[in-house]
Amino acid sequence: MQRRGALFGMPGGSGGRKMAAGDIGELLVPHMPTIRVPRSGDRVYKNECAFSYDSPNSEGGLYVCMNTFLAFGREHVERHFRKTGQSVYMHLKRHVREKVRGASGGALPKRRNSKIFLDLDTDDDLNSDDYEYEDEAKLVIFPDHYEIALPNIEELPALVTIACDAVLSSKSPYRKQDPDTWENELPVSKYANNLTQLDNGVRIPPSGWKCARCDLRENLWLNLTDGSVLCGKWFFDSSGGNGHALEHYRDMGYPLAVKLGTITPDGADVYSFQEEEPVLDPHLAKHLAHFGIDMLHMHGTENGLQDNDIKPRVSEWEVIQESGTKLKPMYGPGYTGLKNLGNSCYLSSVMQAIFSIPEFQRAYVGNLPRIFDYSPLDPTQDFNTQMTKLGHGLLSGQYSKPPVKSELIEQVMKEEHKPQQNGISPRMFKAFVSKSHPEFSSNRQQDAQEFFLHLVNLVERNRIGSENPSDVFRFLVEERIQCCQTRKVRYTERVDYLMQLPVAMEAATNKDELIAYELTRREAEANRRPLPELVRAKIPFSACLQAFSEPDNVDDFWSSALQAKSAGVKTSRFASFPEYLVVQIKKFTFGLDWVPKKFDVSIDMPDLLDINHLRARGLQPGEEELPDISPPIVIPDDSKDRLMNQLIDPSDIDESSVMQLAEMGFPLEACRKAVYFTGNMGAEVAFNWIIVHMEEPDFAEPLTMPGYGGAASAGASVFGATGLDNQPPEEIVAIITSMGFQRNQAIQALRATNNNLERALDWIFSHPEFEEDSDFVIEMENNANANIISEAKPEGPRVKDGSGTYELFAFISHMGTSTMSGHYICHIKKEGRWVIYNDHKVCASERPPKDLGYMYFYHRIPS
Repeated sequence: MQRRGALFGMPGGSGGRKMAAGDIGELLVPHMPTIRVPRSGDRVYKNECAFSYDSPNSEGGLYVCMNTFLAFGREHVERHFRKTGQSVYMHLKRHVREKVRGASGGALPKRRNSKIFLDLDTDDDLNSDDYEYEDEAKLVIFPDHYEIALPNIEELPALVTIACDAVLSSKSPYRKQDPDTWENELPVSKYANNLTQLDNGVRIPPSGWKCARCDLRENLWLNLTDGSVLCGKWFFDSSGGNGHALEHYRDMGYPLAVKLGTITPDGADVYSFQEEEPVLDPHLAKHLAHFGIDMLHMHGTENGLQDNDIKPRVSEWEVIQESGTKLKPMYGPGYTGLKNLGNSCYLSSVMQAIFSIPEFQRAYVGNLPRIFDYSPLDPTQDFNTQMTKLGHGLLSGQYSKPPVKSELIEQVMKEEHKPQQNGISPRMFKAFVSKSHPEFSSNRQQDAQEFFLHLVNLVERNRIGSENPSDVFRFLVEERIQCCQTRKVRYTERVDYLMQLPVAMEAATNKDELIAYELTRREAEANRRPLPELVRAKIPFSACLQAFSEPDNVDDFWSSALQAKSAGVKTSRFASFPEYLVVQIKKFTFGLDWVPKKFDVSIDMPDLLDINHLRARGLQPGEEELPDISPPIVIPDDSKDRLMNQLIDPSDIDESSVMQLAEMGFPLEACRKAVYFTGNMGAEVAFNWIIVHMEEPDFAEPLTMPGYGGAASAGASVFGATGLDNQPPEEIVAIITSMGFQRNQAIQALRATNNNLERALDWIFSHPEFEEDSDFVIEMENNANANIISEAKPEGPRVKDGSGTYELFAFISHMGTSTMSGHYICHIKKEGRWVIYNDHKVCASERPPKDLGYMYFYHRIPS
């Protein structure tokens, strides 16, 4: 873009004639209606472009729209002007200059610099003793790029002066990323001080948890009043959840719950259902102790030392980070680091691996012009825009440039000035992808595997047309369950995105060495001598693969052949092989004393992996299938009342949720229907209902309840008393479709399960291959409501099957005793050599520790 105005050779700035006060006022008059003063709640972006990582430190500075308060680099401000017609922007620029030297050659004494007024991070690449900063602000009027220097109180209209002052003094839209101050950002729950805890004798074991209302074993929350362990909302965690923790709160009114697996001496993820947000519980240790969990001693290990005191653990940090080796920095496209925002290394490691995959590069960076041009008015709140921005930042090389020759000479002369790499700060990306997530929105360390699944979930929900890059990870798992008594079997399929390998500790090849080390370690502890050098268990990869394929016992197995509970075993095989196979090593567990433990093992992970022998074979000759009979339904009275109350009275609609949706621009009546048909479950669930139904002809029609007043009959159908046409209640269909499933899929699932909501969800997850058969379509067309519930044919399981032969191209390693602490780094093989990504530092790897990884990424070798 050619430079115009004062910067661009036009009048109005320091490079042109000085405009009289009347000229400035006359120039601004046509634009006065578009200039706003930021209100409470407005996000003012002054540090970062919405489409790039340009900032006031960049050569072209940053342009802040005086209406939307979004910021744009010089390359992108014209796009925003063309799209919105907003003409007035505040241009912010920070100049960096060498300090003036004194007579002795040193810098002059420090004094307060009144020329700095932008709340920006100083550049780590520059020695602050040698450089000083000066900030500059001016108004720029598009399209002619007239410039008005600031401050200019005498000549500017009062409204403009107030607006400019408010923008310059506004706080960052992001919460502080400093780990020491993060906890102050979470509110203390009003229920924490006087929380009622039932004396019911409940004690929570350190492992083996599952939801009390379903069989889920992930995303589990402990209610701090009665000790119930229940699953979270389905959209809080990519591993899924049926919302039983929330339902329990609605039934009982017990407000606080803590997520199992996040408990450390520093705290845990606590959620308040009543306050509808993550909160702090100052008395968490006491509340957990009520259920037998000693939070304050969970940092202790078997020898009673803290993690930082365990000397053998240091070697893990040294090996994984390749400390003690002079690593050569890497620069250019694909070698850009990510700055650590305070325990954000889990995100950085996953995103580096993700954007090393060509399908993700093409889907986002390859479609950059189209995604940016068609982005919403607020691109900071659009997933595809922020993914594209991050991908371009990592791959363009624009933010990873080597120091020029003169700088290298200066660095050699000044030994204390070590070369630093710029990297980019993923602050805007993290703020968006972690929004409304109780774990990732905190500033505590998180599990990279959980974030990977969370990201896949976001990619699925924000697909670009028919393109879905996460399909490269998607595969089908065949599960074979056999009744041990009758020998009959059942085959089902489910979708998965990663392979979880158990650690086969019993197969260690250096058992004698481990026994000797353990005896020496205990003796050293008893005599208070230095601990011996750590000896890791050496586990063959083949043993872990064998453990994966071994049959597992099925808890609470109900045999349809016996019509009773029986012993059952389950084996899992690949019904399809993905294009990219992600392997997670299950290194983390809990001891009997609730102390988190990590299997500090060395596994000889292969560069070339062949798992074709794990291909599913389906029903074999001589095998007899279990009858397709569902177990009897036992409905607790409280659950019955809860589902009966799903049909809320129109007068009880949550108007706050309605207004939240209406403010997004949706018709008011559509918002009321969305909240009604999702049972007052909140604005986010209702929003999903709107997205599913917005193309329907009666989308904006007033709310009508066919059969309202007959809630009893509709409720009865939920529990199995179906009508003559077995038409599922629209309210229950709406709840399922609000989760993102096809309407026809929801109806067929409800019909197959006698309109039982919970079993219908299980049916959907166990039938990923769902397709409409002709009988179902004909039946739908004959139905009186066919115009409402007919949909396009579902697209099927979306798998890219092929050979099960793979090559390793990336792995993520973890250092520390728990996924809730420590540090993550990533190694990626690029251009035939391994590269280490350690936050903002990117270097050529000399000794990639492939045997100590946590997550491994393989790509398929074409057969």
